[in-house]
Amino acid sequence: MDLIVSLILDPAAWVALVTLIVMEIVLGIDNLIFISILTNKLPKAQRARARHIGIGLALVLRLALLATIAWIIKLTAPVFEIFSQPFSWKDMILIAGGLFLVWKATREIHHNVDPDPQGDMFSAGAVQLGVAAAITQILILDLVFSIDSIITAVGMTPHVPIMVVAVIAAVAAMLLAADPLSRFIEANPTIVMLALGFLLMIGMTLIADGFGVHVPRGYIYAAMGFSALVEGLNMLSRRARARQKPAAGRE
Repeated sequence: MDLIVSLILDPAAWVALVTLIVMEIVLGIDNLIFISILTNKLPKAQRARARHIGIGLALVLRLALLATIAWIIKLTAPVFEIFSQPFSWKDMILIAGGLFLVWKATREIHHNVDPDPQGDMFSAGAVQLGVAAAITQILILDLVFSIDSIITAVGMTPHVPIMVVAVIAAVAAMLLAADPLSRFIEANPTIVMLALGFLLMIGMTLIADGFGVHVPRGYIYAAMGFSALVEGLNMLSRRARARQKPAAGRE
């Protein structure tokens, strides 16, 4: 109790909390894009429930990982080396998660480009998804992003209460943004391809991190922001042309 009171009265703790909330929300964008794309493949009646369950699992995972923070810190310790390159459990989890994202994004891009593929490595079954399968895939990525998120939080503050509040605030923001983002992606099909490109880039970044090549997140999010801006201008251009066509037809 004394610790919580001292943190409430400490201006530095508030600065750390706000900074960590912003960082957690930014890190959560990757997870949210994946959840939105995946749940949009479900029947409309099941999408919101699957999104909420997926985001709720992210909260449960992150709080559970915070409860085992001493174990989480040990994940960064080297386990073995290959050609003088050390690998920790965190590295292996990031590599596995990155490979999963690259595979999933590539598969979705393939089916978007060729909706009726025949006889190739991606055509083993329809693209239709059930709620259980969607939640399982969301859970896999939740685990990867949650471990990355918690390790980031540990590096920013030693106080677990601050981490807990930041995680809850970030997941609440994800919950509020999930439905509008999913509706926006569904209403704008070209956004799907852009978002899948983001997932490919994020997957490759996770793999690079796992192999010890750190790519500054600022570069990644700047590239994503610029791409989103260009796509936004394209959308405005398409709408302007669509409004001009009826006017031209009346002349």
